[in-house]
This record gives sequence, structure tokens and C-alpha cells, in this order.
Amino acid sequence: MGVDTKKLRNRIKSVDSTLHLTTAMGLVASSKIRRAMEAMSKSGEYAAMIGNVVQNLADCQECSKSPYIEKKDEDKVCIVVIAGDRGLAGGYNSNVFKLARQYPEAEFIAVGKRACDIYGGEYSAEHFSFEQASALSKELCRRFTEGDITRLGIISTEYISMMSQEARIEWILPLVKSENKNGITGIIFEPDQLSVLNTAVPLYVTGRIMAAVRESFASEVAARRCAMDSAGKNAKQMIDDLQLEYNRARQSAITQEITEIVAGSGM
Repeated sequence: MGVDTKKLRNRIKSVDSTLHLTTAMGLVASSKIRRAMEAMSKSGEYAAMIGNVVQNLADCQECSKSPYIEKKDEDKVCIVVIAGDRGLAGGYNSNVFKLARQYPEAEFIAVGKRACDIYGGEYSAEHFSFEQASALSKELCRRFTEGDITRLGIISTEYISMMSQEARIEWILPLVKSENKNGITGIIFEPDQLSVLNTAVPLYVTGRIMAAVRESFASEVAARRCAMDSAGKNAKQMIDDLQLEYNRARQSAITQEITEIVAGSGM
């Protein structure tokens, strides 16, 4: 039985339509990369700067009584999970959720529509604002000081390169003292170091959340562009293979018709 050329034509059209879609999504992702990288860089600088200040304050002996340093016996884990607003980004979202499943007892706060579909919430990763991060940070810090949360973490995606992104978890509260036991020296704080630390921590948490969201979005855009490039190449190869099969089928059908005509004329 010969190959159905009509089915081959329909399949070629279907794959060609997919190729147009992947090409368009790849172009959109490419157009967003520059802004995403700039936002990631700026938020990372802010988080690093305020993180350095908070760490130095936390290392001071006077700040040992801060509620953000004290460890509680009960482990009440809360994790901010940052995923994408859309799919078609390779393993970007699935890697985040795979890591989150390692903490079955944790409370999850979702950022990104894909995460919100699983854990509830309404935060968009692409349009997540500083005001939203600040409000979320204040609420989490309040709950931490009241003992409703004893450990706070963020699951996000680390941007390594355009070709590589990796899901990770960072623990941001309670604060952990570093090896620098003396902390900041030569600086006078008003009214005192403990008060400054307690005031700065919500800003620190805001910065860490904002930086993680921006880096995750840059990772999502990069992952989507790579995924669409790969899908586009596969679609082009599939079209070439189907077109070759279609041409062979047509040639075979024409040859069969000619054979039948020649055979009929000789009777």
C-alpha cells in the first residue's frame, strides 16, 4: 500500500505552523533578554550591598538578642517559590518544582503564574514590583518575629549562562553569624546597632526576594530562547524529512500511473 500523500501534506503544514510559533516565541524571548539582564544586575547589586551591611551588623555582639538571629526549637519552614509565568522554557519550571518537593512540610508562597497554579497566589514573575516585594517582606518578617515562621528560604533559579540555569534554595532567615565575630568597627549607629539591624532586615529580605525574582526571570527568558531555538531546529529537520518522504511518495505514485498507462496501451 502506497504512502498517503494527503496525510504527509497535512503533517508538513502542522509542523510548519509549529515552526512559526517557536520562531515567534524565540524572537520575543530575545527581545526581553537585555532588559531582564539589566534588571537582574541592578537588583543583585542592591541585595549584595544591603546584605553586606546586615551581615556585619549580625556579627556584632550587641545584635545577638535580635529576633532575626535567635533560633527556635520548632521548625516552621516557609519558602518563597519563584517559577515562570509561562511554559515552553525547557526544564525551567519543572526543576523548580522538583526542588520544592524536597520540602513537603514547608509552607510555600508562590511568585510566577506557574507556581501560583500549584500553591495559590497571584504574583506575576515578570511584573513583580518592588512594592509587592516590600509588602511581602514586611509580612514575612512580622510572622518570623512572632514565631509563626522559624526558617525562611527562597527557591529560585540561578543564572549561570545563556545555556545553563540551575534551581537552588537559599535560606535568608534566621541570620547566621559569620567568622567575623567583631562585626562593624569604627561606625556609630543611632540609636544603637540592634535597632538598626531590626530595621534593616525587612529591607534586606525585600532585596533578596527582588534579586531572586529578577534573576529567575532572566533565567526563564534565556531558557525559553534556547528551548525555542532547539525546537525550531528540530521542526526544520522534521519538515525536510517529511518533504523528502512526500516527494518520494509522489514520484512513486507517478511512476505507478505511467506503468499502468503503458501496460494498458499494450493490451
